[in-house]
Amino acid sequence: MGWIAEHVESIKSMKIRDTLSQLITLGMIVSTALIIWKALMCLTGSESPVVVVLSGSMEPGFKRGDILFLHMSEAPFRAGEIVVYNVEGKPIPIVHRVIEVHEQENSGKVDILTKGDANPAE
Repeated sequence: MGWIAEHVESIKSMKIRDTLSQLITLGMIVSTALIIWKALMCLTGSESPVVVVLSGSMEPGFKRGDILFLHMSEAPFRAGEIVVYNVEGKPIPIVHRVIEVHEQENSGKVDILTKGDANPAE
């Protein structure tokens, strides 16, 4: 009976080692993903460097499910460019094309009119 107890203890210690190994591996995977995300944030200058297209408003250029890698630019907006922006109160970002740029001379404020390529109106 002594050898059975030894084998049971050996199996228990192997399970503990396997579990710890799996937890360490999972921690390394999560840490690596966070490091890559932070590096992309630094390189692109964007809080959200990756966006998934959630609607068909930009078809055929971008289809639903396409992944976009963003880069923030200091250059002024120009008609024809594609922008990604958030609307207050809506949790998902909008991907549209700039149709018109309206600059207010005195305040320096810029308003842009956008439209999805597949949308009938602005």
